[in-house]
Amino acid sequence: MATTLANWNGQEMPLEEVKVSVLDRAFLFGDAVYEVIRLYGGKLWMYDRHVGRLKTGLKALRIGGVNIDVLKTRIEQTVENSGIAEALVYIQVTRGVAKRTHHYPEKIEPNQLIYVEHFGDPCKQMRETGVRVISYHDYRWQRNDLKVTSLMANCMAAQVAHENGCIEVVQIGSDGYVTEGSHTSIFAVKDGKILVSPSSSKVLPGITKQQILELSAAANIGLNETRVKKDELKDVDEMFLTGTPEEIVPIIKVDDLVIGDGKPGPVTRKLQQAFTDSVQSWLKK
Repeated sequence: MATTLANWNGQEMPLEEVKVSVLDRAFLFGDAVYEVIRLYGGKLWMYDRHVGRLKTGLKALRIGGVNIDVLKTRIEQTVENSGIAEALVYIQVTRGVAKRTHHYPEKIEPNQLIYVEHFGDPCKQMRETGVRVISYHDYRWQRNDLKVTSLMANCMAAQVAHENGCIEVVQIGSDGYVTEGSHTSIFAVKDGKILVSPSSSKVLPGITKQQILELSAAANIGLNETRVKKDELKDVDEMFLTGTPEEIVPIIKVDDLVIGDGKPGPVTRKLQQAFTDSVQSWLKK
């Protein structure tokens, strides 16, 4: 097995050799932000958008001392030195190491982790056939717009999906409306128009989600950022999920409810092709 290359505060080493203090606040509190960037053909896909969201998280959590230009240089060097063309690039910034207190300690240095891991695209077949998902109550906190590492509620949901032979859940808020998956954005299609929950404090502004908004506009596919109730899913024609690793995966069944005719629909297929075309066009630049 090839060694996964990491960069820990500017020093490159095998990932398994990275050592983190037990007093790092990411270990104690999940006090950190992260991003996962797809590497296509050795190039960082949607880098500026991912880093923009990372900066938003750093500001909201008041984690200072991060030079984004230096971080970018480290990311690019680690990608180049890894020698991997198809990969996921994981980036995490923690508040740093300090005596355990619930309030933010002052004058500590953030820890920065980067690693580049080969990606074999496990969702490739799923994008062709579609997948079944299950519904699950959304137990998460009220700042889901921030991509932070305190993800226990997401992990609990993902575990339920795993135990039921699914790759994802459709999370349902206390008001009965669909929010998103445990690690993906959830879309529906009705009468040829795409429906998706608007990004808010309860719904992450997904990078692939934003691209779907742009691709649909370019393809003259109607789109409405609106909330959909769970009991309205019986009336939709198509569903799909999106994420950086997943790209666009059709959903053909939610619990025991068959979506549409139980096959990936034409709008989903059109978006999948538009997504592939956009990546290929970008790689040629």
